[in-house]
Amino acid sequence: MDFSLTESAEAVRDLAERIFGDRATVERVRQVEGGTDRVDRELWADLARAGLLGVLVPAEGGGAGLGVVELCLLLEQQGRRVAPVPVLWHALAAGALSRFGTPPGEDVLTVALAEWGDADPHRTSVRAATDGDGWRLDGSKPVVPAAHVASRVLVPALTSGGEVVVTVVDPNGPGAELVRSEATNREVVSELILSGAPARSLGGAEVLDWLVPRALLGVCALQVGVAEEALRLTAEYTSQREQFGRPLSTNQGVALRAADAYIDVEAMRVTMLLAAWRLDRDGEAPAEVEVAKWWASEGGSRVVHATQHLHGGMGADVDYPIHRYFLWGKQLENTLGGASAWLARLGARLAEAHR
Repeated sequence: MDFSLTESAEAVRDLAERIFGDRATVERVRQVEGGTDRVDRELWADLARAGLLGVLVPAEGGGAGLGVVELCLLLEQQGRRVAPVPVLWHALAAGALSRFGTPPGEDVLTVALAEWGDADPHRTSVRAATDGDGWRLDGSKPVVPAAHVASRVLVPALTSGGEVVVTVVDPNGPGAELVRSEATNREVVSELILSGAPARSLGGAEVLDWLVPRALLGVCALQVGVAEEALRLTAEYTSQREQFGRPLSTNQGVALRAADAYIDVEAMRVTMLLAAWRLDRDGEAPAEVEVAKWWASEGGSRVVHATQHLHGGMGADVDYPIHRYFLWGKQLENTLGGASAWLARLGARLAEAHR
């Protein structure tokens, strides 16, 4: 694998770093968190003008026509600033609509992949019944991000014949109800309850197979950014804070724990980039994606616990920014399945391969 970035990948990373760095300040994030939608509309508009929301949309569809590596670099910068915007879910939905259906338009879009319990996101409990040229959906999907501001939601469902169909649903239309709640990281999420809701088909299992690995790697990329910035803030804090006449960072226990966190961050980064590169090159990378998600969950949890701990009492102060990285890290750890679930799936895959 060649870890050097292309010019387009570097351009996406640098542009994203500048926009998130300028817009998603600590004060601005705190202000948005105090609002109703919990979405930074000004930042969203800047990202749209820069063309970053269409990173997975083909060039012929008006997008950037880039791949998973570029998406991950974009999301890594978002994670570094814990910026409250649904970039991942919109980018996935826009990319899928362009690839398998119609132009996505300019409205906010999202994807309903999470299932009840710790189920594989390839599975769905929503049922689809034929209705003329379309479908009627029954069931529910928990924890749908940004559904309260979205105009369309991509919802996987099972037909009476047991086949997967990925549908497009209006979350504010007939037969659809949103039950709003707040996630660990303070973003608004909703349970989408469907009772005969009309929907149109985007495609079958091929659409879900396209969505799921990109969603998982997007979560990994956000976690890399969160963990990396949390560690940077911790290094800065422990280098400036003195105890017994010397910086905290010179304490061996502090240095060793920070070093372990650094190793976790780099392991998360390399597994994420490997999986993204393989997905872009080969179109699939199931084992690599599972390894990356396990590292993002397991390593990410260790990093945010360590960085908050190394801040001492400041780590528990909600007016100090490090607590927000802990909340984001814990949310991302369990998004689309936690470490134990993905380790079990990876173990089953390895066992099957060696039979």
